[in-house]
Amino acid sequence: QVQLRESGGGSVQAGDSLRLSCAASGRPISTYAMGWFRRAPGKEREFLAAISYNGAITYHLDSAQGRFTISRDNAKNTVYLQMNSLKPKDTVVYFCAEGSFSWANMNVKDYACWGQGTQVTVSS
Repeated sequence: QVQLRESGGGSVQAGDSLRLSCAASGRPISTYAMGWFRRAPGKEREFLAAISYNGAITYHLDSAQGRFTISRDNAKNTVYLQMNSLKPKDTVVYFCAEGSFSWANMNVKDYACWGQGTQVTVSS
């Protein structure tokens, strides 16, 4: 089974940028869609972005469009989330996940394997 490990989170100022990484180990992720989600305390996981197995198709949450960009490097077995113009409301835990299918989708139920998450804190 694949193991996913997020990194790149931290504490930043409003307007700053961060790039989250999700490194996979155990086997290649190149045939699976990957997604990024986030969860605020006491709330359900929220879809942010997804990318198809080959990177050809991406989906982003409407409210994140233009600020958050998902990408992947299958040679490195890694998925990224570039986050720009961060806002205090982006302060939550971010998770990456591997989809059960090759094509990207926004349904959290279609993601079978999850990382432990990385905290992002944005101060005003």
